[in-house]
Amino acid sequence: MDIEIFSQHWASILCIFIMVGAILFALIKKLLAVYVLIVSNVIIFIVTLLYYSEIVHGVENGLQLYAGLGFRSIYLSTELFPQIYTLFTSMFIHGGFFHLFGNMLIFFFIGLPFEQRIGFKKFLIIYLVSGICGALTHSLFNLESAIPLIGASGAIFGIMGAFAYSYPRDEVIMPIGIGIMFLTRIKVMYAVIFFAAIETFIVWFDVQDQTAHLAHLGGLLAGALLAALLIRKQKTHTKAGKTIYYGSLESQQLRKLALSNLQNLATTPELKKMFNKIKNENVPQVRDLWLEHFLEKTICPKCKKPLNHFEGKIWCENCDFKSSY
Repeated sequence: MDIEIFSQHWASILCIFIMVGAILFALIKKLLAVYVLIVSNVIIFIVTLLYYSEIVHGVENGLQLYAGLGFRSIYLSTELFPQIYTLFTSMFIHGGFFHLFGNMLIFFFIGLPFEQRIGFKKFLIIYLVSGICGALTHSLFNLESAIPLIGASGAIFGIMGAFAYSYPRDEVIMPIGIGIMFLTRIKVMYAVIFFAAIETFIVWFDVQDQTAHLAHLGGLLAGALLAALLIRKQKTHTKAGKTIYYGSLESQQLRKLALSNLQNLATTPELKKMFNKIKNENVPQVRDLWLEHFLEKTICPKCKKPLNHFEGKIWCENCDFKSSY
């Protein structure tokens, strides 16, 4: 690689720094990978808007193969193999707002509950390896292609495949639809069947829409296989329509909350509305999100100052008020 040429494109270097730094930051701080990956994808997209040609295609004077972060099938050749690092970088690059929004929306709803079940490390392995396998699947059928392959779709389909293999009857909220998407509660296996059927139809009938659908299917299959390998020692299937937690034989249940204590803090119409959401929601991940939002909005009933909360405890640093949830 010509270091001088590459150094001229600081935007590409910045994006790589964000990609690697985000993963390391999440690992050190023990953050959920889903949140960190979404934020890093959004930041990189903003940078890409300003330097799209340099980041995706590289230099345009005949040496473009050295600086672009998009993966090309021709990089699998012996001469261009040093550019294989783009199998990783291409997963963080998106070509437009709707490309990014669609990917991150599905990733949030399907990735968050799955990561909470299997943990950061296994989740990240499935995500990254599935993304790479998806790109390689596309490349096997397009070995001479020099068109950059970008996007997190292959990795996200890998998470879907792994989730469907491990917890097929888990019920999640997902954006479902053709043309117009709407949020609905659906079992993971049905959501994956829906998306897989669309991808298979498009590939089978060779629909040309500038999307690497083979990468989606490759990522989906890779995710299911990785789940079989990484989670094989645990009981992950479900019976009688009841979800079984990873590593446990107990049915999925909402954790108990001190609803009366929370209701006492619902002093405004907005907080009362959120309390009702918490009280009536039966999807654990969704209820936890409402609970977190509720606790961030609450104020001390004594001194009207913001409250702190951690691991079921609520307290005010300005006075002696204490409670729990």
